[in-house]
Amino acid sequence: MPVVIRLARAGTKKRPVYHVVAADSRYPRDGRFIERLGHFNPLMPKDNADRLKLDLDKVKAWLAKGAQPSDRVARFLDAAGIKKRTPRNNPVKAVPRKERKAQAEAAAKS
Repeated sequence: MPVVIRLARAGTKKRPVYHVVAADSRYPRDGRFIERLGHFNPLMPKDNADRLKLDLDKVKAWLAKGAQPSDRVARFLDAAGIKKRTPRNNPVKAVPRKERKAQAEAAAKS
């Protein structure tokens, strides 16, 4: 049973609130979960302390048991200083072709 720490959507239409939960990865996003670990309200200002509330002891316990955080939760944990997030791969294919060609030519001349 691979356990993930992820966000489960709650709230009303166009007014999202997310619960941070530990859940089996096979369960639906808003479905059954094992334990609620906190909540996240994206509509609040970023500097507001109530925007994200986590029970850090529970989160550390689940990480010790082998639970994997989702990408967004990994960002939260990195900001809280619990788990360091590895940088993501940003491929060169995202850059438009003309710019890639110009960069390649500039690198070849150097």
